[in-house]
Amino acid sequence: MAASNEEGYQTGLQYFCNSYVRNKMSSSSGHDEEDGDDKNSIVPYKDRRREAHTQAEQKRRDAIKKGYDSLQSLVPTCQQSDISGYKLSKATVLQKSIDYIQFLLQQKKKEEEERNALRKEVIALRIMQANYEQMVKAQENQPGLTESRVCDEVKFDVFQNILDQLFITFSSISVNNFSELSACIFTWLEEYCKPQKLREMVMGILQKVYSSRTYNRPDA
Repeated sequence: MAASNEEGYQTGLQYFCNSYVRNKMSSSSGHDEEDGDDKNSIVPYKDRRREAHTQAEQKRRDAIKKGYDSLQSLVPTCQQSDISGYKLSKATVLQKSIDYIQFLLQQKKKEEEERNALRKEVIALRIMQANYEQMVKAQENQPGLTESRVCDEVKFDVFQNILDQLFITFSSISVNNFSELSACIFTWLEEYCKPQKLREMVMGILQKVYSSRTYNRPDA
């Protein structure tokens, strides 16, 4: 009876041990599978992140390259490759672009100065036109003056008076050396040979000659 009980006890203990071992093995196998799943999920995430970063970096480089290509196609000096045949570097493209922009700014300034000079010239020509129209009307109002012809002596007298007036102002020019003479001549031209100045001078001379000679009229 005692032997039977002891045998049953050993059988139950062995069953319990076997069950415990199986449970441990099953639990360990479950953890291993979960760890494997975690590792499998972590590795693709890192790969996706690395791939996204690579794509973003490639897009950035493509955008920069496209910008440099567009800049090189717009700037004429960048379209000429080196003698060696190598492609221009980015630093060279930037420097040539800066130089070309500065050239365009200088050209723009020069064109603005020329346009302003042309505007002044147009204004001066309009003033001269108005003055000539007034002179024509004045002659039309005095038909006796238009009928009488001006002799060569009067023409020479007018021309001589004009030269005398110009020489008075020109005599103050320095002639120490050629460079100083050139500079003074340009200053003299700008100051005394403007259309308005010449018009006033000629009008005064004509009035003076007319009052002194009366245009050599036969009835004088």
